[in-house]
Amino acid sequence: MSRHILMVVTTADKMNDELDTGLWLSEFGEAYVEFANKGYDITVASPKGGKAPVDDRSLEGGETSQEILDTAKYLEDTVKIDDVKDVSKFDAIFLPGGHGTMFDLPDNKKLQETIRDLYEADKVVAAVCHGPAGLVGVTLSDGSPIVKGQTVTAFTDEEERATTLDEYMPFLLETRLRELGADFVGEENWADHVQGTGHLITGQNPQSTISVAKAVINKLEK
Repeated sequence: MSRHILMVVTTADKMNDELDTGLWLSEFGEAYVEFANKGYDITVASPKGGKAPVDDRSLEGGETSQEILDTAKYLEDTVKIDDVKDVSKFDAIFLPGGHGTMFDLPDNKKLQETIRDLYEADKVVAAVCHGPAGLVGVTLSDGSPIVKGQTVTAFTDEEERATTLDEYMPFLLETRLRELGADFVGEENWADHVQGTGHLITGQNPQSTISVAKAVINKLEK
């Protein structure tokens, strides 16, 4: 029986009037390819639906493989997350990053409810880099933050400062996760680093995407 994965991407395309943002393509594409290669059924959703913006920074250097570039077609017509009705059919939710997630995922009520319902049904909840911004507003049925007491990672404050975009962020992700009671573990900048506590799986940065996707697959295939 095929597994069903819900991938939720940002539709925020601006940090401010001068700076564009969006999704970090490799974090979507690398995970998408891993899931597709297993034959999983993948639904791509976003806060606004429609076309999801790709951050041009994620394409700089000309190092993005054609296989990953080709996954951009799955971002042309995403499902609005409010229109995702039968959440129970999904075996996992995966949140790729990109700075856009910092602006439109933290306060999205439907996303919060979806993550809570999947988590409490013992489904896999995974996020990489800035994707854990989608976790910061999630509270469980007992009122506690989903990350409280959990060992997690995400784009670190040091990595954010290294991008020089920290001043444009609504908050620093590592700091916020710590404030919510998470046991945050960060490695050196750009290290491939994953933390998994039960069925909550997080990765530190773009370099960690494939490792997070494989951890999700390992959990689903058990």
